[in-house]
Amino acid sequence: MAIQYAAKPDKENDMSNDIDPRCRYRESHEWARPLAGNEYECGITQHAEHALGDVVFVELPVVGASLIQGAAFGVIESVKAASDLYMPLSGTITAVNQTLVDNPALVNQDCHGAGWIIRFTADKATEWAGLLDPAAYTALVEQQ
Repeated sequence: MAIQYAAKPDKENDMSNDIDPRCRYRESHEWARPLAGNEYECGITQHAEHALGDVVFVELPVVGASLIQGAAFGVIESVKAASDLYMPLSGTITAVNQTLVDNPALVNQDCHGAGWIIRFTADKATEWAGLLDPAAYTALVEQQ
């Protein structure tokens, strides 16, 4: 299920200016950020967490799971809605943010930092080029 938007956010609430230049993005509002070697970190964007509202639950995948790009790896639930989370790149889950089990609101508080959701090793580094760069993601957000 994709995140549903009631209306285009006004400029005061527009989250498109909070873009991490190290990240690439999915149209479904997950970000991926390279770490060391072939490892990446993934979470949802500030635009997504703002649209969801107060996050109350995050379903985390099993460490060691291998998933293809675009496959659902978990679910994020808020007081407004629930949404599947999608793999930005094909790979194997190496870590999950266990802090989110007891404190899912951390996604709202620091979605690009302590609110990360998974870490994974990428199987196909070439998929990185198919993700949205910061400028393309900003344009996508401004259209919604």
